[in-house]
Amino acid sequence: MSEVEDAATTVARLLRTQMRVVKDDGALASVTVTGEWQNADAFKNCDGQVTVGLAESTDQKIELTGKTRRRLLLLRVNVWATDAASASEAGKVMRGKIVEEINRILRQNRSKPNETLYDLFNAGPITQTHKAYSGTSEASPAAGDWTELSGLQYQQLWYSDDNRCQVSRGGNGEYAAMMLRFRVESREKSVKKMLLTFEGYGTAPGGSGVAVKVWNHSASAWQNAQTGGTGGVDETITIALVSNLADYIDDDGYVWLLARTLFASDGATPAVLWCDYACCAVTVNGITYCDVSGYRNLDRVDTKPFIYRTEFTVKSWFFENIGV
Repeated sequence: MSEVEDAATTVARLLRTQMRVVKDDGALASVTVTGEWQNADAFKNCDGQVTVGLAESTDQKIELTGKTRRRLLLLRVNVWATDAASASEAGKVMRGKIVEEINRILRQNRSKPNETLYDLFNAGPITQTHKAYSGTSEASPAAGDWTELSGLQYQQLWYSDDNRCQVSRGGNGEYAAMMLRFRVESREKSVKKMLLTFEGYGTAPGGSGVAVKVWNHSASAWQNAQTGGTGGVDETITIALVSNLADYIDDDGYVWLLARTLFASDGATPAVLWCDYACCAVTVNGITYCDVSGYRNLDRVDTKPFIYRTEFTVKSWFFENIGV
């Protein structure tokens, strides 16, 4: 049975996965997103902190019988920054940048806050969440046949920008294959839809094309095959999952996507797979609208160093149909 995800959890994940705050030196700022409240120790390892918590929840009847209802939730989203000795940027400036980024994220995602896009941006050999591997067949994720991509190959998967990652296999009967792992943060019981996407193409002596599949850990098999890229140019291939979703999210929260050339190498001409971008979009049961109502500064100047704080009021809601 599906469950409804807590609104504060949904908004915190939205901010955490989409926040891109750029410092004056061009580097990405480190901003941690947590539940309430502010943690002074967080400033030792990051440039700023964002906290999300529930302020109020109300239930509204949409029609007279009360069967259709709207649950309205007001959230507190707080931004915290300070002038830490190790910081490369003034706390007040950092606070302002985070505030603008929160405004951007919530406005752009106001009609889909419950959808999270997982891709390989900033992933690499040293990261432990999303992963990418190359191989020669449709081996299981646990098999030792897979080789993790290099740091440069990871970077070629960060964006859809025509800077493609290439995997080539030249042994007779070998396919060029890639396996991509995405770490889903939501509880599997709250997930109601997953959309897996592969952008690229493949070539081999037998012809062009790519087969894309997703791992069913309950059946121990690659399933839901989709094909494309037969024209030898980039094509976006998707797999949409709306039922039995727990079968595709393993016990560690991982979703596994396989892409391989439709045809194998003949030993003389290699099979080659190009991937420009890949992602997994996850939609959960929960709020379907979220936007900024307003915000105010609540700086703490009675401490040394000062703590720069901005509090947002965020409104969100979802509709329910209740049996009578």
